[in-house]
Amino acid sequence: MKSKMPVLFVGHGSPMNAIEDNSFTRGWREIAERIPKPKVILSVSAHWYTKGTKIMDEEDPKTIYDMFGFPQELYEIVYSPGGSPGVARLSHELISKETEFDNSWGIDHGTWSVLVHMYPERDIPVFQISVDGAAPPETHYKIAQELSALREQGVLIFATGNIVHNLRLVNWKKEDEGFDWAYKFDDYIHENILQRKHEKVLNYKDEVETAKLAVPIPDHFYPLLYALGASDQEDQISVYNKSCVLGSVSMTSYLWESAQG
Repeated sequence: MKSKMPVLFVGHGSPMNAIEDNSFTRGWREIAERIPKPKVILSVSAHWYTKGTKIMDEEDPKTIYDMFGFPQELYEIVYSPGGSPGVARLSHELISKETEFDNSWGIDHGTWSVLVHMYPERDIPVFQISVDGAAPPETHYKIAQELSALREQGVLIFATGNIVHNLRLVNWKKEDEGFDWAYKFDDYIHENILQRKHEKVLNYKDEVETAKLAVPIPDHFYPLLYALGASDQEDQISVYNKSCVLGSVSMTSYLWESAQG
């Protein structure tokens, strides 16, 4: 049986992680050292949140600086490994939902702030597929199921967001801790991922006490559904960086690896 590339969801947090050496960035580097080197990275980033599903298919996607008020050092990072028009077009064929090619975006900080640590050599082609803000959870999950065939082609399906993400409630005094409700929601998702109860994750709003606070807008949550949908029931699950910061942001990340390598 042909081996499959893993599937990864990363809680990316602040753009500052791109230029910091901390427990989160060390966790990302550890993942890169553990898994096979991808031929191509398909990234689903919270920061390309669109009307409809868009696919980037250009040869040389630009680096996007979709954040404001940060140190100049961040805006000097160029993550330019080149794109993958061929795999982008194959993705378009695999997805049954109507999609369109769109190169108005690029590689945004949800993607490069992590990959600059995982693959600093910038030698693996990267392209992004957007998150359709109007689609329900089941649609994102189905797209991922259809894209899962790419795992056999050496493609790393890389989803980047945050399971808990409420910037309106950020508390700078809670630099390395979360609110009780943030931990509760993060634990709810954690439990159902490990128990492979994907329907509970898709129906995250049923966790009524905490979901509205944890996911006020689903832009950072929906990427998780792409990782879930692309995973197999037989995959081994590893958890990295399980924590909350600034009160209302979860950094928890998940890796699904094929049992046969």
